[in-house]
Amino acid sequence: MTDLRDTALELFSAAVERADPALALRRQITAHPLPPCPEGGRTLILAVGKAAIPMMREALEHIPQPRAALVVTNPENICDLPGARVLTGSHPVPDEASAAAGRSVIDFLAGTTPQDRVIALMSGGGSALMVAPAPGLTLADKAEVGRLLLASGLEINEMNLVRQQLSDLKGGGLLRHASPALVTAYLLSDVIGDDLRAIASGPTVSPIGTRSDARAVLERAGIWTDCPAAVQAHLSAPETPANLPEAENILIGSNQHSLAAMRQAAEGWQAEIVSDHLTGDVAEAAETVIAAARNAATDLPVALIFGGETTVRLAGDGLGGRNQELALRVAQLGAAQLTGNWLFLSGGTDGRDGPTDAAGGLVGPGTWQAIRDAGQDPEALLANNDSYAALKSADALLMTGGTGTNVADVQVFLRLPD
Repeated sequence: MTDLRDTALELFSAAVERADPALALRRQITAHPLPPCPEGGRTLILAVGKAAIPMMREALEHIPQPRAALVVTNPENICDLPGARVLTGSHPVPDEASAAAGRSVIDFLAGTTPQDRVIALMSGGGSALMVAPAPGLTLADKAEVGRLLLASGLEINEMNLVRQQLSDLKGGGLLRHASPALVTAYLLSDVIGDDLRAIASGPTVSPIGTRSDARAVLERAGIWTDCPAAVQAHLSAPETPANLPEAENILIGSNQHSLAAMRQAAEGWQAEIVSDHLTGDVAEAAETVIAAARNAATDLPVALIFGGETTVRLAGDGLGGRNQELALRVAQLGAAQLTGNWLFLSGGTDGRDGPTDAAGGLVGPGTWQAIRDAGQDPEALLANNDSYAALKSADALLMTGGTGTNVADVQVFLRLPD
């Protein structure tokens, strides 16, 4: 188990290293240097997301004065950064700090001229870290919808569609505030499929859908009537389409790159990327992992690699995250259906899974029983969405701290020959 654990951690580290935002940005800017601003202009550099600090640090190495720089990131990754103002918001549910960050971004972009250039460095988490409610809405309205979305089981693109329609910055809103300056955006994707409109809810890209589309998503999820009255009124109001200013959006890193790095790092293993789209309900995802494990060869050391972003339908009030619950469910199914020496890791590449200090979980054939041996009831904890407590009792939490990047989640199932 120890050797498997070490290997799984090495593969996870390979995934995180490949998603290093500074290196990704350096490769792009070195290959395609930015032209200087027109005479009299200045460069405004805005970095938003969990990878904002390393992206901004790298950008400051390449972009000359005159310039101004603003960073919005999560508290786990905050540090002093000479040459830039650094703010924090809250994730996954926005708070007043997120709203203050949103107001600061709008003020930062105010008064731009055609001679100015805006460099936007966007990464995952930006949707919650920087919020600006649409006219007529409050932060409390947005926070309540955010809470409903996180408990709904909706996929990330559906959630982002709704978030965009409640925001003054998302879904291309940042472009309106930056106009008439030219905007170039570098994006580190935490979205499966790399839809640029969904990364940080697309501040520099056209929206995923319309108000009526957002209402339809909420109705299908059964949470429309639970939304605040102001939100219902806003999403029921007539649409007024407006042309967005253009921007250059450049993708510099993604989950698929990290999966390839994991496979390359799995020397001596029969390594396979089983799926780069492990999405949807976490219970179904666990079944997918176990089915792949049952179908894999048993006479070779096997490394089955997955990437994606699952969802959890909340039925209880426990503490956990999608990676922890996926690991716990695999522990439950694996104990009943698998034999031999195996280990499963599921982790968020940002180092944080849900509202916890864990990145995910690492489980094996003895984890389910270890929870019982610790005096806990794993079935009851799972039913209460209390995966953190369950895994902690079995020393099965993946603890990394903030990584400074975010390209969604990665998983690996390792098994030694029978």
